[in-house]
Amino acid sequence: MPDSLAALAVLSQALRTALLVGGVALSAVAALDWAVRTRRLNPFGGVARFMRARVDPRLASIERQVSRVGGQPANTPWWGLLAYVVCAMLAIALFDTLLGAAGTLAQASSLGALGLLSLAVDWVVGFLRFALLVRVVASFIPTLRYRRGVSWSFGATEWMLRPLRAVIPTFGVMDITPLVAYFALGIVGWLVQTVLLASVR
Repeated sequence: MPDSLAALAVLSQALRTALLVGGVALSAVAALDWAVRTRRLNPFGGVARFMRARVDPRLASIERQVSRVGGQPANTPWWGLLAYVVCAMLAIALFDTLLGAAGTLAQASSLGALGLLSLAVDWVVGFLRFALLVRVVASFIPTLRYRRGVSWSFGATEWMLRPLRAVIPTFGVMDITPLVAYFALGIVGWLVQTVLLASVR
């Protein structure tokens, strides 16, 4: 397992390097395309023809979005670069999360069944707390509640908020049960982890 973790760490570094190189290359392409679109470069030159033939078709969907919100189509290359940066950051965060989970799993498996059970409790508590955060954010934007990417958080947390609402009063329009549940989950998770780790020792 340590060898696998070392290989994943090397792969993570390679991913960061590849995304950085890709970002630098795309920055140069975006600058050239923007210069062509704003006529800072000869629109009839070889560079301009290459951009119109090879780059602009790949930016067509982004250009439609930019135009739809009232942006300048000439700025499309920069919006494309921004989209790349956001996706690259998400990819790095996801890979680092998986790498951290693999390391935690390796450490927990070395403690046997109770270690794995402790890890499962930790992951369940983390998932439920994340779901509570998503639900709270969505509650401030009512149109988000019924979207597929958000509605799961209501289903995942309603079972623990309903009994809390029966005993905790609301303060005007503010429902504090998600906050109470968030901290209660932390306490329950800590108690379970303490008992399990004490059993291992």
